Amino acid sequence: MRTTQLQRVDLNLLVALAALLEERHVSRAADRIGLSQPATSRALQRLRRTLDDELLVRTRDGYQLTPRAERIQRELAGILPRLEVLFGTEGFDPRAATDSFRLMGTDFTTSVLGPGLSRRLFHEAPGASMIFRQWHNGVFDDVAHGLVDLAFAAVSTHPELRSELLFDERFVCLMSASNPLSDRETLSLEDFLGAAHIMVDVLQGEQSAVDRRLTELGRHRIAALSVPYHTAAVLAVPDTRLVATLPTRLVSTLDNPDLRVVKAPPEVEPMPYLMTWHPRLDDDPAQRWLRDLVRVVAGET
Repeated sequence: MRTTQLQRVDLNLLVALAALLEERHVSRAADRIGLSQPATSRALQRLRRTLDDELLVRTRDGYQLTPRAERIQRELAGILPRLEVLFGTEGFDPRAATDSFRLMGTDFTTSVLGPGLSRRLFHEAPGASMIFRQWHNGVFDDVAHGLVDLAFAAVSTHPELRSELLFDERFVCLMSASNPLSDRETLSLEDFLGAAHIMVDVLQGEQSAVDRRLTELGRHRIAALSVPYHTAAVLAVPDTRLVATLPTRLVSTLDNPDLRVVKAPPEVEPMPYLMTWHPRLDDDPAQRWLRDLVRVVAGET
């Protein structure tokens, strides 16, 4: 965009110019914009030099606009309101919003937070849209590069990003009613490690919130089956000896008499579940509204 002409113009004069052309009187224009009469007279002289036009010409009936001044006045009628919007305090009206919010999380996010977010979003901001992007190992790079507005995970591994705890999530073990371990209230760590596990590959081949804790303890579980989704693990459990270690909020929605829920060992600690965003979105009104929406939905789950 070329700005050669703008570089020689003091844009502070636009307000004085609009007032002078509308009032056609220096004193009234001065009162309107809160300047002294001498200061407004000096502004008029500068405008005349800048625009190479008299703008206001004295007649018997007072000041009249030159033809160029009339054309400028018509242009200012459209320009000044747009400048007010550009430089004014920006707000966010959900009812009028047409934003497209880009989120990223595993199917745990879409299953647990997704329904509540959808209901509230489309009720409060019917013209907005929400896109859940597919989870992958480079999720935090996507947030850092502005490809995603919000990411949801148990960890945040990028030092430049903001993160906020939504809730702490406990794990339970889902298994078939025919599994010999299904009559326990809580699995011991040894029984847990001895089971045939369904591994939900969340990040870098691990179900990170579970397996990193086991690694800290110097222990390891054997994955008899690895799947990319929590929901796929649920579907794989019936009529097998497999055990799926899953977040409580996900399992609490199930209603299957052939399945049993047993508490995970105490050594498998609760998972901190976070939302993560880039600091450049801190003060954006639409993004603040979105994060508030997430907080409300997370508090209801």
